[in-house]
Amino acid sequence: MSKWKLPAIDPAEVTEQVSTNYPEPYKSRVAGRRRRRLGDAAGLKNFGVNLVRLEPGSESSMRHWHEKQDEFIYVLEGSVTLVTDAGRQILGPGICAGFPARSGDGHQLVNESGKTAMYLEIGDRTPDDSASYSDVDLAVRMVDGKWVFSRKDGSAI
Repeated sequence: MSKWKLPAIDPAEVTEQVSTNYPEPYKSRVAGRRRRRLGDAAGLKNFGVNLVRLEPGSESSMRHWHEKQDEFIYVLEGSVTLVTDAGRQILGPGICAGFPARSGDGHQLVNESGKTAMYLEIGDRTPDDSASYSDVDLAVRMVDGKWVFSRKDGSAI
């Protein structure tokens, strides 16, 4: 039982989720990603805040950009490689990055170090969002509050 009462929460008491909606072969690429959905635990509805633990060799996602949603990350521990159209750059503790909606510049984080990395992941919850994936034949759109994946041409996976 927590000593904290809402609106305060202890991140260590929020269940760490290992699930993903990605279909294979992409699902296995994010298998080392663990999220604690802090925003949900605090009852937030307009934006999400996740504490993410990324194991060595794992990816945060496939490289993507959103049509409507802005995203932001802040590195807390370890290092991650940020991959965008500009190339690769290593981000360490205290470094952050923002990804505006409709940028067309896909982003992802990859843990290429030998140690676990942790970062905060923040994004809004704009209805009817969709995302495009830069390097793989994958698209996603929000349907009735759930992400639905397809190929870029709209065909089923």
